[in-house]
Amino acid sequence: MNSLNSTYQNILSQLSKIEFISPLLLRIYLAPIFILAGHNKLNNIENVAYWFNSLNIPAPELMAWLAGLTEFGGGILLLFGLGVRLITIPLMFTMVVAAVTAHWQFGWHVLPEAELTVPWEWRNDLISEAAIRKEKAIDILQEYGNYEWLSETGNFTVLKNGIEFAATYFVMLLVLLFNGAGNYLSLDYWLVRYKK
Repeated sequence: MNSLNSTYQNILSQLSKIEFISPLLLRIYLAPIFILAGHNKLNNIENVAYWFNSLNIPAPELMAWLAGLTEFGGGILLLFGLGVRLITIPLMFTMVVAAVTAHWQFGWHVLPEAELTVPWEWRNDLISEAAIRKEKAIDILQEYGNYEWLSETGNFTVLKNGIEFAATYFVMLLVLLFNGAGNYLSLDYWLVRYKK
């Protein structure tokens, strides 16, 4: 038993040497998502403000600017690992707002999965309705369009647009909030080392 425990501790010790990889991968994954989302908002601010107004978000133009700047600037900070624990808070806030205002009414799944992948989906009705609409759209495209060409780079689907992505990004940001940007490949790490 001592030998097993010793082996286990040795493995953990070796893994701790490369634990910086996890936050680095989270940052590299999230950064382009937020940079692109923010860039798109900032380049289409009037349309985003109009959409925010339709979602009953107060001060829609101000909120569009704040969301766009937070996502764009936050994505850049994530990429370089600078102020990661601080920037995750407003980014998580934008994910909560997005989930509640733009996606909640559509349930959990972004895509209408034929089989539920999570037990907490609350809009099963939209999944079955999306499947019906998908089949109808495929029938129309097969009859009046070049369906083989349209679907040769991927299957046709109907977007359900639930909170799945916003919730997933929130959880990933929460991990960065508690664990930070990681060692070696983040500006946060080097700034702390420089101060010592």
